[in-house]
Amino acid sequence: MEQDYDAQTIENKWQSRWNESRIFEPEPDEREKYFITIPYPYLNGNLHAGHTRTFTIGDVIARHKRMLGYNVLYPMGFHVTGTPIVGLAELIANQDPQTMDVYSRLHGIPDDILVTLDEPEKIVDYFSVEAEKAMRSIGYSIDWRRKFTTTDDTYKKFIEWQFNLLHDKGLIVKGAHPVKWCPNDNNPVEDHDILHGEEATIVDFTLIKFQYDGMILPCATLRPETIFGVTNLWVNPEIEHAKIKVSKDGREEIWLVSQEAYYKLTFTDRTVEFIENVPGKDLVGIKVKNPLSGNEVITLPASFVKPGNGSGIVMSVPAHAPYDYLALKDLYDSDLSEYGITENLRDIELISLIKAKEFGEYPAVEAVEQLGVKDQKDPKAEEATKMVYRREFHGGVLKENTGKYAGVAVSKIKDILTRDLLEEGIGEVFYEFSEPVVCRCGTKCVVNMVKGQWFLNYSNPEWKDKVYRCIENMEIIPEEIRVEFNNKVDWLKDKACARKKGLGTLLPFDTNWLIESLGDSTIYMSYYITNKFFAHEDISVDQLKPSLFDYVLLGKGSVQQTAIDTGIPETLIADIKSDFDYWYPVDLRSSGKDLVPNHLLFFLFHHVAIFEEDKWPRALAVNGFVSLEGQKMSKSKGPILTLKEAVDTYGADVSRMYILSSAEQTQDADWKNIGVESARKQVERFYKLAKEIIDSGATSGIDGNLNLIDRWMLSRLQQCIRETNNDMTSIRTRSALQNAFFLLYNDVKWYQRRGGSAVLYDVLDTWVRLMAPFTPHICEEIWTEMGHGDGDFVSNAAYPIFCPGHIDNDAELAEELMCSTLSDIEEIIKVTKITPKMVALYTAPQWKINAFKMALEMKNNDELNPGKLIKTLMSDPENRKFGKEIPKYVQKLVPDISSMKTERFEMMLGMTLDEMNILKENIGCLTNELGCPIQVYSADEPEYDPEKKSRFAAPLRPAIYLE
Repeated sequence: MEQDYDAQTIENKWQSRWNESRIFEPEPDEREKYFITIPYPYLNGNLHAGHTRTFTIGDVIARHKRMLGYNVLYPMGFHVTGTPIVGLAELIANQDPQTMDVYSRLHGIPDDILVTLDEPEKIVDYFSVEAEKAMRSIGYSIDWRRKFTTTDDTYKKFIEWQFNLLHDKGLIVKGAHPVKWCPNDNNPVEDHDILHGEEATIVDFTLIKFQYDGMILPCATLRPETIFGVTNLWVNPEIEHAKIKVSKDGREEIWLVSQEAYYKLTFTDRTVEFIENVPGKDLVGIKVKNPLSGNEVITLPASFVKPGNGSGIVMSVPAHAPYDYLALKDLYDSDLSEYGITENLRDIELISLIKAKEFGEYPAVEAVEQLGVKDQKDPKAEEATKMVYRREFHGGVLKENTGKYAGVAVSKIKDILTRDLLEEGIGEVFYEFSEPVVCRCGTKCVVNMVKGQWFLNYSNPEWKDKVYRCIENMEIIPEEIRVEFNNKVDWLKDKACARKKGLGTLLPFDTNWLIESLGDSTIYMSYYITNKFFAHEDISVDQLKPSLFDYVLLGKGSVQQTAIDTGIPETLIADIKSDFDYWYPVDLRSSGKDLVPNHLLFFLFHHVAIFEEDKWPRALAVNGFVSLEGQKMSKSKGPILTLKEAVDTYGADVSRMYILSSAEQTQDADWKNIGVESARKQVERFYKLAKEIIDSGATSGIDGNLNLIDRWMLSRLQQCIRETNNDMTSIRTRSALQNAFFLLYNDVKWYQRRGGSAVLYDVLDTWVRLMAPFTPHICEEIWTEMGHGDGDFVSNAAYPIFCPGHIDNDAELAEELMCSTLSDIEEIIKVTKITPKMVALYTAPQWKINAFKMALEMKNNDELNPGKLIKTLMSDPENRKFGKEIPKYVQKLVPDISSMKTERFEMMLGMTLDEMNILKENIGCLTNELGCPIQVYSADEPEYDPEKKSRFAAPLRPAIYLE
């Protein structure tokens, strides 16, 4: 081995050898298969540290399964459909300063190349090459024969087939539905198209029509039942409003709304005509009529009303809304004469309409007082609002003053009341985002009621039932995410599946539309299998007829008829189908948690709609995000650490080790330079230690005469093997690395410190295989240097499997005795500041050993209690002379043993340690560590015990005297 660890040289060497040997290009054989996929990356920039986490987790699982003997397929493609790449090309073509800076400085694209990426196709070509280079550079075990982009002509044929099939099943429908819409692109937007507000949902508000002088002041609310408690409306006098004519279903009305609301209404299923501007101050101080109760209420000034929220006019329910109560209180002593308001606002009576057991008459007032909220700007006002809403929603019922709705639960009233308001013409439904949404082009999005739009009918209850069944029967990692998946299915509504602009496949039954970017990314895992043939066999695009996909993917028709339809030889069609039947279904789909509410959900919906149950996905795994030094990464704005930059700076194995050990499962990781530098030192330590062992000429000693310390090392190794495999099964990479590297490294160093050497070669042989999925390049290097053949890759070696025969509890307990004794002595020296001339150790007296073993046996028989243990001990005449000490010892012993974890208890139960002999055998080690003589005595007959320390001795805890 080279003297120093050279990441670049080692990694380039082994990546080259993997490519030459094609060891990651599997073919069907007699082994059990394992098909793992991760979301293909979207190519509007270079891959970054966020991709590194998801992709590396996938690669580690693939490598682990491969070494366990599975035939593993780990493919990759590239996602390019939709509008982001089109938008990026336009920004580059226009030399947008921010875009040019981010892509030059952060993505590392040379200026002379960047200016040429002014067309979507050029961007796809450039980033597909760069993405593959980056993934190869970090050592992913991907079968690159299967790669594709989502604009390939062959892929489009596959998507056309899929959407025709869904259309034929009645799962794609045409209608008018609210969608997220970019007015600039004139297109619906999905999560991939969104710059801000990816988590936003479309919420249906109820518009309640308050009346004034033949006009309507509509107020949007999520709680229409509170109309019974309205005391006033809030109007912002500083904003310009609009008087508009609104027509729907043959009804014409004049509305007064904010300018922003007027703009949003133009995207609804109403005909909207602007009449004139109206200053907000002209709408303050007027009396409007509550359409349900007929009561007149006043409009009051409120600067907190935002014109972009709802209609820009807000109804006030101070009995049940803390903010309304606080705002009304704040106006009590204000001079409002400029608005023509001369009434004493203290005369406004609060109206209570909901009975909740946690509150009295006025919940908002009580919540404000209980939390000590000072005014509207107090942060605790939000807490008060949530408290009132939560308690009223889950336990509240409407009071008698709500008429026929009295006694109805708050949780059930919304749909009932909204329906009635719509029927009476005094309410309408108005769709709004749960938070602002901005398209990647920079335009603020709106909710558009699109007519003649194509939708995936995800609200179909029969379709949802199938998805529920799929979720119930599959493995989900971590398990707690299962509830989230079911909740997302509950709430999922019809989703627009077509757009007018961007890259993609034309909707086959309506070529005026393009299939949107998440719709064409649902069952592409099956395409990986077929694309190996499409990309490398003499098959033309025109030959990819629907009957080919029907036969290969669904088993419909016959090979003979398919050959006639397509002109593809029967033998080749049979090979494609044989491959598909071998590899499908997906055994594991591993992804980031941001894709749970969209891509992963659609992945399940489309699989259950198209395939029979035996082809449904078997498992899903979800991991968290990655930030950069505490900041969220963004391809288009920065900050960003590209995968290439990470590998160039730190090396592939260091980058892999760091990102895998930085967080667990759905926890978010934060890429910090200080952390990755620490990982680099760990990898260098591993290399140095392996070199020392190899250079020493060590050979296998596992079949020779082994000392207690050798048996301890082999036992510890088995514990690490067991825990690592358990962690990998649950995809806990952080914990797996903790066991496979950090804990094992500490054990090996302790083994050497204790003079152990006989099994160092055997440990390293196992250790390298244990670490190979995590840091494959350095492991290949060490593996070869250990004498394994040049073509004998560690990537294909057998992964270590737990062997119970090598577990030696006595050896582990003996070493634990040594470690804890040494640690206790060092702690006493530290506290007392004594430099000992001699250390005396006293092992436990026989009566304590007997009590300890008896307590273990009683616990094993579920009979352990202090009274019984004391009685049993005292029944032995030999123990009676310790009658005063036994109860004290038992009172401490019983809780200690009762609280033992199962594994620890089982270890203790079979213990046959002779502590005296163990300590005497290791006097040399203790003497070297402490620099003074060591004496060992039994507490039963201590030859030297000037301070009576022996009385403190207990099993596995010798008493200590420092002289």
